[in-house]
Amino acid sequence: MTRAVAALEARLGARLFHRTTRRVQLTDAGDRFLHECRRLLADLAEAEAAAAGTHATPRGRVGVTSSQLFGRGHVGPLLCTLLRRQPLISVHTLFVDRVVNLYEEHMDIAVRLGALAESSLRAVQVGQVRRMVCAAPSYLDAHGVPASPDALAGHACIQFTGQSPGPEWSFDSGRSVRVHSRLTTDSADLAIAAAIAGDGCARLLSYQVAPALASGALVVVLAGFEPPPLPVHVLHHEGRRVSAKVRTVFDHLVEGLRADPALA
Repeated sequence: MTRAVAALEARLGARLFHRTTRRVQLTDAGDRFLHECRRLLADLAEAEAAAAGTHATPRGRVGVTSSQLFGRGHVGPLLCTLLRRQPLISVHTLFVDRVVNLYEEHMDIAVRLGALAESSLRAVQVGQVRRMVCAAPSYLDAHGVPASPDALAGHACIQFTGQSPGPEWSFDSGRSVRVHSRLTTDSADLAIAAAIAGDGCARLLSYQVAPALASGALVVVLAGFEPPPLPVHVLHHEGRRVSAKVRTVFDHLVEGLRADPALA
């Protein structure tokens, strides 16, 4: 194996691995070469499927990733609906609050909130979500309603790091306000529960608090100072040919999420 890799590196004129006595790691050139090889293998598989007459039939496993709360509440139900319609498709989900590398973690489709980094992935925008400050009526009755972002300095705040990783919250016109966090958490569920319990003002996304707003457990404050909404995109690997299974799941998610009132 070592001789084969060395011969390949000599033929390419590039070093593919960093080697130490304890580990072997891909170089940047090696990482690019790996991605290209995977793309070529995928193209070969698609060509074989087309020749066999099966390309038009959606079948096989499709990996879909999203953030946890959005995945559970909005992506998961759409996938379950699809599975009832497409008996030959199976779906593997990875709902985590981080950006997943589709190549490295063998995912086919991602649903992402926020601005996108430059990549070779094809993206379709399906909606947007607001960044809003919410609090329980009981908290506001006891501490007053903040009239401006600067007034948050006198309030207890709940810091959801998935939305605002630092102690500053951004608002319209690029202004930022440093807040006093009584609770800092990477769990949207905990941040919502704490806000409902009256522990302070929380900065969350509109889809995350939609049920609590509808029930009256939370109310929005500082609505006139909100920053621009965040776009929501569905992404998949770019390529000349997209398999029927990936295309079927991708199109279903795009259609379903565009019809989702939480993303309007």
